[in-house]
Amino acid sequence: MTVRNWIETDRDLFHEINSDPEVMAYFPFRRSRAQSDALFDKLRSTIGETGFGFFAIALAGDDRPIGFCGLARTDLEPVLPDGTVEIGWRLARRHWGKGYVSEAAAALLEHGFESCGLQEIVSFAIRDNTRSTAVMSRIGMRPDPARDFDHPRVPASHPHLVRHVFYAITQDDWRQQQFRARS
Repeated sequence: MTVRNWIETDRDLFHEINSDPEVMAYFPFRRSRAQSDALFDKLRSTIGETGFGFFAIALAGDDRPIGFCGLARTDLEPVLPDGTVEIGWRLARRHWGKGYVSEAAAALLEHGFESCGLQEIVSFAIRDNTRSTAVMSRIGMRPDPARDFDHPRVPASHPHLVRHVFYAITQDDWRQQQFRARS
């Protein structure tokens, strides 16, 4: 598996994952093709300019995209302080349960801590999104209930999606986990 920037031929997969009702079950919206294409262009540009964003996850061998995973600066002040970096992912349903997201997320944690010098990486989801919270745990993140929050961009029409659980890992904790894994 590779983690890379988006290429033009990835548009169909990107729209698929952003419009699939099961993939998007914990989001208050699905994206139309036009909305998906606009976000695709924004992500590709942001990755090219900053090195941060939600990268394509592609299968090794044929470079076929299966979803995305990435590190992104949050834009949720005052809920999360400016400069907070989150890790997030989304995967085409046919690729669920194969460990691809955990593998990509682990590689991106390493990149974030080793190459970017980040001190903390966070993630959040609604409590019922057990697939995502399981990935958070598998990659060494820990819940921090004191930092759980109501997501300011979830509309009142979706009250069951407002409350988010918060997970985080610090660079020090990540390094200790890496040391224990090698010992």
